Amino acid sequence: MKLARFTLKNLQSYGAVVGKTAIFLPDLAQQMQEQLPPTLEEFITAGQETLGTAEALLSRAQAHGLSTFSVPLTKIQLLAPIASPPKIVCLGLNYASHVTETKAQRPNEPVLFMKPHTAIAGPGDKILKRPFVHELDYEGELAIVMGKTAKDIPVSEALHYIFGYTVLNDVSARDFQFKGGQWTPGKSFDTFAPTGPCITTRQQLPNPSNLRVRTWVNDELRQDGNTHDMIFSVAEIVHHLSRIMTLEPCDVIATGTPSGVAMAMKPQKWLQNGDVVRIEIEGIGTLENEIREA
Repeated sequence: MKLARFTLKNLQSYGAVVGKTAIFLPDLAQQMQEQLPPTLEEFITAGQETLGTAEALLSRAQAHGLSTFSVPLTKIQLLAPIASPPKIVCLGLNYASHVTETKAQRPNEPVLFMKPHTAIAGPGDKILKRPFVHELDYEGELAIVMGKTAKDIPVSEALHYIFGYTVLNDVSARDFQFKGGQWTPGKSFDTFAPTGPCITTRQQLPNPSNLRVRTWVNDELRQDGNTHDMIFSVAEIVHHLSRIMTLEPCDVIATGTPSGVAMAMKPQKWLQNGDVVRIEIEGIGTLENEIREA
């Protein structure tokens, strides 16, 4: 199942994305005398039983038609799937190709940094470029959305704690990222974590280690990688993080980016006002955002 958060006529809801339509799950449940949580975050936190209820409702409703509870995607405004994640944890240097292009040393442990929830932006939102940022970069990434509280989880069990996956653009102000010894300043500006367009549940993507990841800037293909190039797999990432911190439902974990970032190009092609960044991950969808001087 693919799940999205959206607004229609100033009313916010969430639902299942089926083809080119969105199905309002809370309304569908009420009509069929069932109950689903009012928000997507509560839906995720409620666990797999709630997901099973939603899947059963969709199956039952299809026999009677879904037109009353569905609307074309063109009529709604998609939002970031998770409005305010408890944590946004990110990995750096997690693709072998990216390590090579940056001439960095291959890490023995995951390279970690964090973004604040104020960095979240949704599909179609503007990425705000402050006038004092001169080296703005993109990073197309597969992002994990946690479904259960996880602490000291073995690799063999890690995937069972994941709710699903989405697309994240780890926008980076390189001139701030490398100004001091910490990456966080260059990663934490408002709007520097666009996510979406939906969350694909882990049951629909049982093998996150073989997904194509592509990024375009103004229709120029910049990144064309695959998650099988990850140094630390999705399961290993959850395992490592759960040893350091307690992972919670709706935490977002960005898993690193493949080669092709602007920083490694010759000449470097930094993002400018009006540029459009489009990231597509197999099995999830496409996230598109425009750069806007702020």
